[in-house]
Amino acid sequence: MKRIIAVLLTGLFFYACATVPLTGRKQFAVVDNEEIQPLVNQQYEATKKESKVLTNTPDGQKVVKVGQRIARAVESYLIEKGYSGIVETFDWEFNLLESEQVNAWCMPGGKVAFYTGIMPICEDETGIAVVMGHEIAHAVASHSRERMSNGMLQQFGMSVLSTALSQNPTLTNQLLLQSVGMGSEVGMLAFSRKHELEADELGLIFMALAGYDPREAPVFWERMSAAGGEAPPEFLSTHPGPDRRIEQLQANMPKAMEYYEASQKQ
Repeated sequence: MKRIIAVLLTGLFFYACATVPLTGRKQFAVVDNEEIQPLVNQQYEATKKESKVLTNTPDGQKVVKVGQRIARAVESYLIEKGYSGIVETFDWEFNLLESEQVNAWCMPGGKVAFYTGIMPICEDETGIAVVMGHEIAHAVASHSRERMSNGMLQQFGMSVLSTALSQNPTLTNQLLLQSVGMGSEVGMLAFSRKHELEADELGLIFMALAGYDPREAPVFWERMSAAGGEAPPEFLSTHPGPDRRIEQLQANMPKAMEYYEASQKQ
C-alpha cells in the first residue's frame, strides 16, 4: 500500500508541476494563479482599508518610484527571455502602510506593500530596491501559488480551490495569507526558506537590471541583522539566517554586476 501511495504521489507531482521562470526549478502547482487572483485582490483592498496608507508621503513616493522602476526592468527582461505570458498577469500596485512591523510583501499579480517599520533599515532608494527586488521575485516565481498548493494538499487533499472555499473559507483565506508571508505556519518554515533564497537570487538581478547597485544588498542584510537583536524582525522570522543569505548574495554578485554595469551604459 505504501508503495502504491508513493507512486500516486509521484504521479501527482509531475501532473501538477510547473517551472519557475529563469531558475528552472520545478514546483508543485495544483492551484492556478488565475484562481488565486480574486482572493488576492479582495485581501489587498481589505488590508489597505484596515491600514493607514502613506503612499503620498515622501517615503511612500520612494516606494512607488522604486517599484515602478524595477517592475519595468523586470517586464522587459522577462519578455526578452520569452516569458511575455507572465508579464500579462501583472497589475502592479505599490503602497506604504503605517505599521511598526519590519516587513514587506508582494501578492500574486504584483500587489506590493511596505510597512513603515522597514523604512529606517532601507535608509534610501537602493535599500528599498533590495527589498523590492526580493518581493517582486516572489511574484515572478509564483511562490504564493506553490505555497498555497502545498497548503491545499495538506488540508484538503486534491480538492479544487472553489471546493475548499465552500468547505472552509476561513482556513482557505488563512492559507492565502500564509502563502504571501502575512501569516506563519511552522510546518512550512523550511519550505519558505527555500523560496527566500530563490527570491534573493532573482531579486539581486532584478534590482541590478533597474540600475540599483546590487553590492548594497549584503549591506542591507547586515543592517537588518543588527536591527533584530535577540528577536529577529518579521522580515527574518521564517527566513534564512543573514550569514547564509549574504554568502549566497556574494556568490551571485558577479552575474548581478554584469546586469548592473550594462544598465549604467543605457
